[in-house]
Amino acid sequence: MTHIHNGMSAADLPSLAWVKASASNQNGTCVEMAVLPDRRIAMRNSNFPDGPALIYTPAEIAALLTGVREGDFDHLLA
Repeated sequence: MTHIHNGMSAADLPSLAWVKASASNQNGTCVEMAVLPDRRIAMRNSNFPDGPALIYTPAEIAALLTGVREGDFDHLLA
């Protein structure tokens, strides 16, 4: 079994159901996420589906989503 870790190729992850935000643009430019068998969450760039994956715990993704909802990152797009 492959050791799942940050920065590994998304192609080396087990078969996953990747989800892309419905707001992604027509070119498919978006972040995709998938739940791993151990319930951690993998994230990849949809333009480079075999590129590196970042691996997060559910608590880390929950904190990210809360921050997004509260506008904590809005300044990054200004």
